[in-house]
Amino acid sequence: MTASHFRELEVWNLAMDLAQESYRVASAFPRDERYGLTSQLQRAAVSVPSNIAEGNARGSTRDYARFVSMATGSCAELQTQLLLAERLGLGVRSEVAATLLLCERVSQMLSRLQQSLQRRLESGTRVPGPGSRISETAEDY
Repeated sequence: MTASHFRELEVWNLAMDLAQESYRVASAFPRDERYGLTSQLQRAAVSVPSNIAEGNARGSTRDYARFVSMATGSCAELQTQLLLAERLGLGVRSEVAATLLLCERVSQMLSRLQQSLQRRLESGTRVPGPGSRISETAEDY
């Protein structure tokens, strides 16, 4: 796939699905968790696609790699919160498990994208800015 905008990136689209599923899972949490785990889980979930988008829009390989790294960290934070929810018996168990699997898939894709960006940095290849066309291949994920 050739991507010119973050909305065309497979990893961003999957991260958006992850955020949507995370909100759905959190909606089943008890009301008294609204300002606790629910809020933290939702913020981490939104942070994943947001950081991918911001990094892609920066037009600098170094910035893009830095924001992909932040998205990876948010994904790990989200996994931790989902695992805690599972341990506490919050939410629908099958939905929490499915969201954890989706989170792991996004994490793997981010890791491969990070590796691809690192190779570009080492070779001096610049990621084109917004509006330019960049190649998003299977090897990036």
